[in-house]
Amino acid sequence: MLAVDKICTFYEDAQVLFDVSLEIQEGEIVALLGRNGAGKTTTIRSIMGLTPPRAGRVLFKEENIAGLPAYTIANRGVGFVPDNRRIFPTLTVKQNLEIARKGRRQGRDGWSLDRIYHHFPKLKEIEARKGEVLSGGEQQMLSIARTLMGNPDLVLLDEPTEGLAPIMVMEVMKIIRELKDKG
Repeated sequence: MLAVDKICTFYEDAQVLFDVSLEIQEGEIVALLGRNGAGKTTTIRSIMGLTPPRAGRVLFKEENIAGLPAYTIANRGVGFVPDNRRIFPTLTVKQNLEIARKGRRQGRDGWSLDRIYHHFPKLKEIEARKGEVLSGGEQQMLSIARTLMGNPDLVLLDEPTEGLAPIMVMEVMKIIRELKDKG
């Protein structure tokens, strides 16, 4: 599904990634592990087109997406949950979810508000609250749920459990396993 082939990524003149390669098959769960500053976030940002690699290829479903704008990559079916959440602070929880809604992909059960609220009941309780008043954990839940509302084929999560209570960490892991089981 995804092949990263010898990408080199820079922040201005400082090279951060040196010939990074990895492959993810459909249905796999893969984790990038490493110390702070090792390049995990930059690798994800390079895949998503937020910090495009200067060299190498990023193949999604055999199409080279390296250098494409992030919105094009998202429209191709790659979802991204950033580590800094990036929710819309002046929109309600429900509006944040609805703005991200895309139709389901062929052959897959789609994510709907009902399904999101089933997995994240706290979001249903606070659906009328604006993003700017949510706790860090609530913002993280919303960021994950909003990405799922886009019905992506591949989900990239950058520190997805940061700020979540242990019970919500278990729910996120359950959702990740469900996504894997459903392809």
